[in-house]
Amino acid sequence: MTVYKNLNKVAEITLLFWLMKIVATTLGETLGDFLSMTLNLGYLAGLVITAGFFLVVLLIQLSSQKYIPVYYWLVIISTTTLGTEVSDFMDRSLQLGYTVGSIILFAGLILVLLAWFKKFGSLAVFPIQQRGKELFYWIAILFSNSLGTAFGDFLTDSLGLSYLHGAFVTAAIILVVILLHRFTRINQIFLFWVAFIFTRPFGATFGDFLTKPLAKGGLDLGTLNASIVSLAIISILIYISHRGSIILNQTENETE
Repeated sequence: MTVYKNLNKVAEITLLFWLMKIVATTLGETLGDFLSMTLNLGYLAGLVITAGFFLVVLLIQLSSQKYIPVYYWLVIISTTTLGTEVSDFMDRSLQLGYTVGSIILFAGLILVLLAWFKKFGSLAVFPIQQRGKELFYWIAILFSNSLGTAFGDFLTDSLGLSYLHGAFVTAAIILVVILLHRFTRINQIFLFWVAFIFTRPFGATFGDFLTKPLAKGGLDLGTLNASIVSLAIISILIYISHRGSIILNQTENETE
């Protein structure tokens, strides 16, 4: 039992996990826009910066011998920020459009999941104990967050929905997934990835709602202020997760 817990490298899927995922995606959207738009660095420079951050925190996460909340969630935040830059670079710099970009990213995600399943025979996302499986896990998360960003922008830019309405659409999809999880026997891993993808555009559209001008249906907080607020919230949640991990480990040690 002790070996099982110590080897696991990723967060357990709980209500706190999903709450932190949504806040992380909001931070990723606002921080990505802050780099490329507010600082006027451009999408390519933003892509390079966020890719570098992703690689650094990923190496730290991979080198850890067990699940450490701050390492894990830094990688999640990095994938959401990088996902924003990947989606915007494909749409605006390469001029592929959000529809084509979403299709490409969806195909990439499917290929990663197929390769993962072929190698390990399962797509279970908890626990993750092998480094090879963990690499597939993070690559799939990066694709899903990039796809979620592109889909969120597709709702607002291509379909013309307001940022708040886009958030309502993705929230409705997430609610359907929750109901399917609760009342049906649909494969739970499949539902996880659907929920994971659509919590990204929910956070992204909510991030846009916070930052965009009033004339475009936003609250006009600006990317910097919205990023600071999101960072403060996710920091509190990471602390709660960290304390929970400490209490859990202490309880297990006392019962052994």
